[in-house]
Amino acid sequence: MINEEKVILMTRMAAFEEHEGRKYMKIVNYFRADYIALQVLKAIFCATISFALIFALYIFYDIEMFMQDIYKMDMISFAKTILMYYGITVIVYGGISYVICAYKYSKARKSLRAYYQNLKKLNSMYEEN
Repeated sequence: MINEEKVILMTRMAAFEEHEGRKYMKIVNYFRADYIALQVLKAIFCATISFALIFALYIFYDIEMFMQDIYKMDMISFAKTILMYYGITVIVYGGISYVICAYKYSKARKSLRAYYQNLKKLNSMYEEN
């Protein structure tokens, strides 16, 4: 005889495995600090590349004016300003990615914990028979 509760539970678990389960399994394979650190390093790398591209576009947008003013400007002050903007960009982007990745990790752990509880429940259903 088919037990409807088993079928419903197995269907729910199979759907979870198919969609979010794979993604969450990859996340939870890391320790929390390792996962977050890796993701923040990726974010900082991407922020650095983005900042460099945006800075290059800014310079190339009005390169004629920049080349005329390059001899008049204080290069150390200009470099400090650029480095300050870069630092702010990296800190903000890294902080945002830290918060997002910590949330993702906790959500993945919580979902997998529920999945494993459902596995135990399903196992106990089979042992009853």
